Amino acid sequence: MTPSIAIVTGAAGDIGRAIARRLGGDHDVILLADIDGAGAERAARDLGPGDRFVTFACDVTNEQSVAAMAETAAARGAVRTLVNNAGAALAVSLHDTTPEIWRKDNALNLEAAFLCFRAVEDMLKTTKGSVVNIASVNAMNVFGHPAYSAAKAGLLHLTKLVAVEYGKYGIRSNAVAPGTVRTQAWEARAAANPNVFEEARRWYPLQRVVDPDDVANAVQFLSSPLAAAITGICLPVDCGLTAGQAELARTFSQSPHY
Repeated sequence: MTPSIAIVTGAAGDIGRAIARRLGGDHDVILLADIDGAGAERAARDLGPGDRFVTFACDVTNEQSVAAMAETAAARGAVRTLVNNAGAALAVSLHDTTPEIWRKDNALNLEAAFLCFRAVEDMLKTTKGSVVNIASVNAMNVFGHPAYSAAKAGLLHLTKLVAVEYGKYGIRSNAVAPGTVRTQAWEARAAANPNVFEEARRWYPLQRVVDPDDVANAVQFLSSPLAAAITGICLPVDCGLTAGQAELARTFSQSPHY
């Protein structure tokens, strides 16, 4: 039997590593792709045997680099799951967003997912596989980082495009939209401001922020047979943020209603 492959981009980071760990339970090989090749190798060593957790230093904004990644995956088996997780945000405000920043954020957060999908689409047709795009609550509401947010909104539409156009091949395409995730980047903010998580959690109905494993669990579900009839959706993993902001709800509950 041909080994099943899961590709996880942005795999050197906390979310990518958690996703790779979770998918390791139902795929034969996990390909951890990241522009930080050394970081991907460290993650792979932590996750398990080298014949199951393999790495590829990949610039997902570069078509040739992505094609080489797909060739590496094909040499090991057939891609059953593609997780487009690589992403980053630059300017916080629209005023501070230069044309260069706009293009860079769109290249990484939107175009890269398109390039990765096109590179492995034939394998996904063969396996009747699954695409899971890691979007953001920023795709659905205004929370700053405008170029990143616009790109993530585009990623949600790309998710639907793949679901509709490639459903006839048995390919499913879904997105996960995390809220604030407790990653090393946020831990660094907490070192500068010990109250950062306390300040953040009051906006979330569940009174906490998201853990990387929360995102990984959603990805594993959407890529699994348990979600066989689910395609074209965006699943918020945001501790209730997009349902309504808890702090605002408390404020209005203490105010007169007219």
